[in-house]
Amino acid sequence: ARDKKVLLLYLVPASLYCLYNNLQFVNLAVYDPTTYYLLLQFRVVVTGIVFQVLFKKTLSRLQWLSLLLLTIGCVIKQVKRDAHMRDVVSFGGQSLSLHLNANLLHILLQVFCSCFAGVYTEFLLKGDNSSHVPLMVQNVFMYLDSIVCNMCVLAYTGDLRSAFTTESINSILQPTVLLVTLNQTAIGIVTSLFLKNLNSILKTFASALELMVTAVLCWFIFGIPVDVFTFLAIVVVCLATFLYSLNPVVNAAPTRHTSDSDMIHDSKHNGLGV
Repeated sequence: ARDKKVLLLYLVPASLYCLYNNLQFVNLAVYDPTTYYLLLQFRVVVTGIVFQVLFKKTLSRLQWLSLLLLTIGCVIKQVKRDAHMRDVVSFGGQSLSLHLNANLLHILLQVFCSCFAGVYTEFLLKGDNSSHVPLMVQNVFMYLDSIVCNMCVLAYTGDLRSAFTTESINSILQPTVLLVTLNQTAIGIVTSLFLKNLNSILKTFASALELMVTAVLCWFIFGIPVDVFTFLAIVVVCLATFLYSLNPVVNAAPTRHTSDSDMIHDSKHNGLGV
């Protein structure tokens, strides 16, 4: 019965990740990869807020400074893109403005889904409700709930039947698709280990480090130049990461040994024999 409760609890992050994954396709169609990942770094600030609410912990000034610097790095890149769009597009100014605002709302929604799902998953992994369930079983719960959520999306859009045609199944069985699927599965398992032993804020900072690699890969693969604004943004992100490393958040999962030690300490402190 308790396992069923945990399975239901994982419907919350699974549904949010389902929406997050679908928004990825929408946003990547609008932004280049480097800009996309830079804008997603707003999730660091939002993650800090959600983290404080769920775990009832207050971040230090240095930690918030590092979060704000990371946000500034994101803004630098976006300001450059907005200026470029105004120079290139010379028609439909009002429509363009609404279009950009819609894209910004999509990014903000994706950021919220990522932040709340990540922190809530950490909350489940370290909480009492799921402490009796092995980590890999919790991963299975997450993936099962994710399948259910995606099936619901397909049913809602009317694509459920077409998703199981021979052509659709063959496209999934392509070697490249299978490699991407295995890679994402491995990332999910590693993320659960990361959240179990560390915390969601540190995970977000670690994700920010991929900006350097993304910028270089975009230069090689897509021919997107690493301009001064992109370079400056990456430098600010690295500075923010360094400042955070000076005073990182500690949110270790409670263990049986720790709980017993605390009980012994409290008993001795209260003058009780053990």
